[in-house]
Amino acid sequence: MRVIFMGTPDFAVPALQTLIDSQHNVIAVYSQPPRPKGRGMQLAKSAVQVLAEAHDIPVYNPKSLKKSIEEQEKFAALNADVAVVAAYGLLLPNVVLDAPKYGCINIHGSLLPRWRGASPIQHAIWKGDDVSGITIMKMDVGMDTGDMILKAETPITSGTTAQSLFDELSSMGGNLILNVLDNIDTIQPEKQDDALATHCPMLKKSDGEININASAFEIDCQIRGLNPWPGTYIQGQKGRVKVLKAHVDNEKIIFDLVQPEGKKPMDLKSAKNGGYL
Repeated sequence: MRVIFMGTPDFAVPALQTLIDSQHNVIAVYSQPPRPKGRGMQLAKSAVQVLAEAHDIPVYNPKSLKKSIEEQEKFAALNADVAVVAAYGLLLPNVVLDAPKYGCINIHGSLLPRWRGASPIQHAIWKGDDVSGITIMKMDVGMDTGDMILKAETPITSGTTAQSLFDELSSMGGNLILNVLDNIDTIQPEKQDDALATHCPMLKKSDGEININASAFEIDCQIRGLNPWPGTYIQGQKGRVKVLKAHVDNEKIIFDLVQPEGKKPMDLKSAKNGGYL
């Protein structure tokens, strides 16, 4: 099967690697353009582009597929059987969604219709869900509203962080997408129940401010769900203090590792002794 892969961050890498290692033919990769990164603000290619180029797969970096007829025609001319999308980050118009024989199939990091949107993995932890997972879905023009093809779930525990769940779900997505492509002619998609949908916007730094009047459970979920980005913090005696790690003990939140502005991470006792808390 001739496959176009569309993805950008680390989350999408296992799925691309799985497809490269399979009997399917990845004919092209679409990834967002290189972005300034690090102290020197040097242009850095995405994790997906780096992997694709290591396997001599052509990479396309359009700034938009919605506004450029030329880019849409270029996409259609690849004559793909299917496009696999994983955290690509650009809107796909109907003309692109309909170009491949089997359309565009998305690897989404939640159990749809719960957590449609830009930050499903973080929100599942932050809002106290006890389970998360991957949904493989047929894309349409809505925000994660397409028919569901295949699902797999995993528990969210008291030790789950956004980073650990990202890692687990990215690996899970790679395995699921191969199952879908290998059985694409026999799978019967299922429509989502819009009445059960929840939505999650793109995260912003202010989401990380901890409400100290919230319950210990809510604070713990926020700390784990927003780790590593945007991170969580409280206002201390000498400015903002990041909360890097915590746990709940007897219905109380205990900060295990904090980082005052301009300082290295330290335990709670050291932060109090230093007058930061």
